[in-house]
Formats: sequence, structure tokens, C-alpha cells
Amino acid sequence: MAEEERFKRNVAYKLRINDILIGKPAMDNERFSFLELGDKKIIRVNLIGNIVDRYEAGIENVNEDGKKYIFLTLDDGSGQIRLKIFGNEVEKLKDITPGKTVIVIGTLRNWNNETYISPEIVKEADPRYLLLRKLESEKERIINAKPIAKEQVLAVKDKILNIIKQEEDRGGIDIEELNLKFSEISPLLISQEIQKLLEEGIIFEPRPGKIRYLG
Repeated sequence: MAEEERFKRNVAYKLRINDILIGKPAMDNERFSFLELGDKKIIRVNLIGNIVDRYEAGIENVNEDGKKYIFLTLDDGSGQIRLKIFGNEVEKLKDITPGKTVIVIGTLRNWNNETYISPEIVKEADPRYLLLRKLESEKERIINAKPIAKEQVLAVKDKILNIIKQEEDRGGIDIEELNLKFSEISPLLISQEIQKLLEEGIIFEPRPGKIRYLG
């Protein structure tokens, strides 16, 4: 059985990029086997994001094997990951340029401590699908979240407050950035604790989406 056929029979998990970044690459010697994320062993992924960077090598600038290649950087608001494609396969990405929102289905690879995607499909999409994927991801986390004890909730609240205090030198922190520091905790819980701190007058919101410590 060809390796490509074996990979294509694996589920393409719908993920956010941060899910991949916090996952643990499982290696067989130097060969990537799968990404361990919770109880899942992930080989293929389905992502939506914006292309923010493109690097292309042509005839005059090829890799050590003499192949053309294209590297694209994908950003979905939770993190960034690169798509890498080589040789004749570069035709798949010839029209994909920075600024476009795309759906990507591909296999995960890891080389030189970098996890990246070898894309099978890259298709332009409506930017609204990016928000939909974020909402789907948050809903799944809420559904799968384990009940949190009162002591844990208080610990989360304290950690949120400490992070906000530490960011005062930068003029506060964006709520989206704060959420990324709690990848294993439901965004709904984070939102609830932020709202409580606002109501208690401990923090304030100088502009929508940004919070600062008031004391």
C-alpha cells in the first residue's frame, strides 16, 4: 500500500492551528508518525485560515534536490503554520496569494523540529468561514469540557488577573491573545471570569477586545 493512499484514508480533523501547535509530534526515529492531541492520533487536518506570506523558488532558486517549491504561511487567529509543496505539485498553489482565505486539507509533517502541512487541497473560501470554524471549535471544547471544581475556577481567575497585571507595561492585553494562554480551558469560562472582573471593577476595557488592570 502506497504511503499517500494510507494517509488519505485517515480522518482529516477539523482543527485550529493552535491545536496543532500544542500537540506532541510522535516520531519513529527521525520519521514523523502522527500528532498526539489528547486521545487523538492525527495525521491529516482540515484547516481554514488566511494566507499571510508566500515564498516561491523557481528555476533559478531550487532546493538541494533541484526541485521547485512553494512555502505559504497560514494564519487563523490562533497561530500560524506553514504549507510546503515541492516539484510539479507547486501547480496546486500557483493562484494562492497573501490576503486570501483558504480551506486546507493535508497531511502533517515534521522536519527539523517544525510541524508543517503537506497540502492535498487548497481552496479559496469566503472569509466568514474562518469565524464559523472558530465558533465550531469553541462549541466542541465546551461540549467536551470536563466539569471544573470551584477551586480550579478560582485558580483560573487568579491566573487571568496575574496575566493582565503583567501586560500593563504593554498597555493591556487583547482578549483573543489572553484566550491563547488557556488552550486547555473553555473560552466560555474565560469569558465569564473576565466579565466578573469587569463587573467587580478590577479590570476595565479601554476599547472593545482589549483589557487592562484597574485594581
